[in-house]
Amino acid sequence: MRLLSVNAGRPEAVDYTDAPAGLTGIDKQPVEGPVRVSDPGPKGSGGSGLAGDAVCDLRHHGGSDQAVYAFAREDLDGWERELGRPLANGAFGENLTTAGLDVNGARIGERWRIGPDLVLEVTSGRIPCRTFAGHLDERRWVRRFTQAAAPGAYLRVIEPGEIRAGDPVEIVHRPDHDVTVELEFLASTTRRELLPELLAAGDALHPETLRAALKYTGEPAADS
Repeated sequence: MRLLSVNAGRPEAVDYTDAPAGLTGIDKQPVEGPVRVSDPGPKGSGGSGLAGDAVCDLRHHGGSDQAVYAFAREDLDGWERELGRPLANGAFGENLTTAGLDVNGARIGERWRIGPDLVLEVTSGRIPCRTFAGHLDERRWVRRFTQAAAPGAYLRVIEPGEIRAGDPVEIVHRPDHDVTVELEFLASTTRRELLPELLAAGDALHPETLRAALKYTGEPAADS
């Protein structure tokens, strides 16, 4: 398992986003050399965990629990066949393009060591949005991506560090529950009846997902 590329985006004005000032950083490009990754801070104020990577809509993106977005090269290859066009590393707005890693089968709370120092923890799948659809310029993209249920993974930073293309990826902790990124994504989108199953992942869940699962089951949130 290894890191094929580290991808970062710069602010760009586009007509397909409702982000403030019409800016997006979704067009990620592979970066040369080492990139520092650290906790960006709470959602709403913190952006990307990658140094030099732009997050332009802090209402919905970035923050500690969505500090890094990973997508498997194998899934990009599948979409290349589906769409009939090449998709470069970073094409889905991912920060990390991986090889040999089952990103969608990763369990919530699973931890990956990338390179010598960085440790990341899986929190949730990526929910497609209007900006993603506009960036790909494919008809009914949000629906098609959702139906595929292979969303890639958001991760939080447990131990900061520098990474670069070619670094090994090692799973250093795998929880004993069965709540995968795919299951979390399905429960958050098309199969809400699965929400109670997510509670097995506990506080490792993205806080928004945890609140949704607790609300569905009628259980009080910890901060209520």
